[in-house]
Amino acid sequence: MVKQLKIMLSGGGSGGPVIPLLAVARELYAVRPDTTFIFIGGHIGPEKSLVVEAARSLPIIFVPILSGRWRRYWSGHNFTDLFNIGGAFFQSIYLLKKERPDLVMSAGAFVSVPLVWAAKFLNIPVLIHQQDVRPGLANRLMAGAAKIITVTFEESLKVYGAKATLTGNPFISPVLTAREDVFKSYNLDVNRPMVLIFGGGTGASAINEVVTNNLEQLLEFTQVVHVSGHGKANSSSRPGYYVTEFLAYEKLVSAMAAADLVVSRSGLATITELSALQKPSILIPIPQSQQEDNARICGDKGAAIVLQQADLNNKLVSEIHNLLSSETKKQALATAMSSINAKGAVAKIVNLALSLVK
Repeated sequence: MVKQLKIMLSGGGSGGPVIPLLAVARELYAVRPDTTFIFIGGHIGPEKSLVVEAARSLPIIFVPILSGRWRRYWSGHNFTDLFNIGGAFFQSIYLLKKERPDLVMSAGAFVSVPLVWAAKFLNIPVLIHQQDVRPGLANRLMAGAAKIITVTFEESLKVYGAKATLTGNPFISPVLTAREDVFKSYNLDVNRPMVLIFGGGTGASAINEVVTNNLEQLLEFTQVVHVSGHGKANSSSRPGYYVTEFLAYEKLVSAMAAADLVVSRSGLATITELSALQKPSILIPIPQSQQEDNARICGDKGAAIVLQQADLNNKLVSEIHNLLSSETKKQALATAMSSINAKGAVAKIVNLALSLVK
């Protein structure tokens, strides 16, 4: 009789570390329908809502634990978070002994660090996924506990040595809404181009400000769907302009697929979606962050136009206009973007995960 599997997943703080894990969980469940999942996340963050949504088609539950992070600058929170991290480690020991998972998987986030080391302490195998080119502190802290570390970009292999395997970044393929229906839902004219603008899970005030200040000029040549982030909408919807604080994952990906051009931050989850959908894009990395490396790779390979945040006021509207005016430029970006993320990432990671539980 084949042993039933129980996999513990962990990540949070944003959708970035969560979505790849849920993609892997769906494929694992398709390969091994006897698998059940437990997702460990923080008390604050989007991970719970994403897992609850996934539970409609997956045998998965969400369990929150304490979470702390180490800031590489002076902050009183570093002191108080040490107690949270310590508490999270003992919570993790309790959960791991109670649930007895066959494998622990994380794609980053500080909430995962105590859990991963607790799993190492209890001799439970650990698989870590590195999304961004530049490893974050959480993944660096967890690397020593991992049996296997999967990476999105070849440039990351040298960071982790023999443990690392190039797979690409997992992508959930939702059922896309037809383009005409997307336009209709946002009260847009299907015969005019549409630009989707968003700043990631929490929005981006700098991007929102530029859109608001230049909206009249934008609407002269395009329509705009603008996802501002919670509490950050600076204006209201009007003909040709639809603004919302949040779009559920399936709706956001459908809007990306329907758009003629996407303007966004350069988080790896977003780049993965753009690559899968083969969309022309303008990427605006968060200054002094891992996103700058992600955007640099896309820019160097001709897969996206990269703008620095400081240049938005002077360049964003003209770059949008230039791209919408040239099908050749848009197609060149889309073709190059399609090759940014390695194909078959989900299947590769599932095979590696199953190799650890045999």
